[in-house]
Amino acid sequence: MINTLFKTPLHDIHVNMGAKMVEFAGWEMPVQFSGIVEEHNHTRTACSVFDVSHMGRLRIAGNDAEPFLNHICTRNLSGAEVGRSFYSHICREDGGILDDVIVSRFADYWGIICNASNRDKILAWLGKHSAGKDVRIVDETVGTAMVACQGPKTLDIAKELTGDDLSTLKRYHFVVREVGPLQIVIYRSGYTGEDGLEIVLPAPLVPFLVPRLFGTKEKPHPVIRPAGLGARDTLRIEAAMPLYGHELNEDVDSLTAGQAWCVDLKKDFIGADAMRGLNERGLTRKLVGLELEGRRIARQHFAVYRGEQAVGEVTSGTLSPTLNKSIAMAFVAAEAASEGSSLEVEVSGKRIAAKVVKMPFYKRPR
Repeated sequence: MINTLFKTPLHDIHVNMGAKMVEFAGWEMPVQFSGIVEEHNHTRTACSVFDVSHMGRLRIAGNDAEPFLNHICTRNLSGAEVGRSFYSHICREDGGILDDVIVSRFADYWGIICNASNRDKILAWLGKHSAGKDVRIVDETVGTAMVACQGPKTLDIAKELTGDDLSTLKRYHFVVREVGPLQIVIYRSGYTGEDGLEIVLPAPLVPFLVPRLFGTKEKPHPVIRPAGLGARDTLRIEAAMPLYGHELNEDVDSLTAGQAWCVDLKKDFIGADAMRGLNERGLTRKLVGLELEGRRIARQHFAVYRGEQAVGEVTSGTLSPTLNKSIAMAFVAAEAASEGSSLEVEVSGKRIAAKVVKMPFYKRPR
């Protein structure tokens, strides 16, 4: 039996722009248009548009929505003002990460953006724990689109296209704009290490609004270019942003993943007791950044050594287009995690010297 892939509302635009399409988390997605390195560099210097419509978009409403989400999420959401977004984890009782999400406070409901591969799992988890509560959960993924405009020229271009000056919008804040009876949500956020916006819009608006960003194959926009999943991955690795299925999974807790900043151990949430205990005992392994000698790429699951002892494994790696260095993230034993530590990564049967370095590998100029 052949499984039919989901197609985003931008699918036909990608095909017309000559994108190389691949399967990703059950969706047919563009992996590249002009080339991964070219798209990566353009994002760092100008503005690129990524289709991220495959990510789950959920609406949570009802009188119990806020206390319910505060119990589900590691982040403290109590009293959040309208227009704020929060990066958070949703965890099991043992602290294992079910997903990393963006939770947003709207005037009369909450929104959750989750990973495409975890949408069904998160919907089931929310349904299970909302039983008996005044909570209504609506999956809006298929009826909407989401694009990420990333790069140093993004805000200037947004003002040119819309007349809307979004430079005063703080990071992890959002605004809502009305187009007749339809609603567009503009977030100042992203997953590349650059400044930018993420825009959620109803699917019927895509044919009218998105070509203004992309242009066409025959007449492309002079500054904005489309980019695919390939460049999105190299960009997020340079910025040391975790990806579910790599740095995050159900066998990793939020503290071990190096994201204690999105965990409030003073409140009660699912997984809090397990993480409090871990916090008291101390971490046995940590997520670190590695810089490798030479240009060989460290892939996920490649072993990391200190001397003859295996001390961990790589979670993500790439040859950084911006830094022109081989970089990676890895979980290693706590005693081998100090900045400056000399380690080795086994790449195709050969040990490559590596050094523990501070993350992120890249920070955008201020």
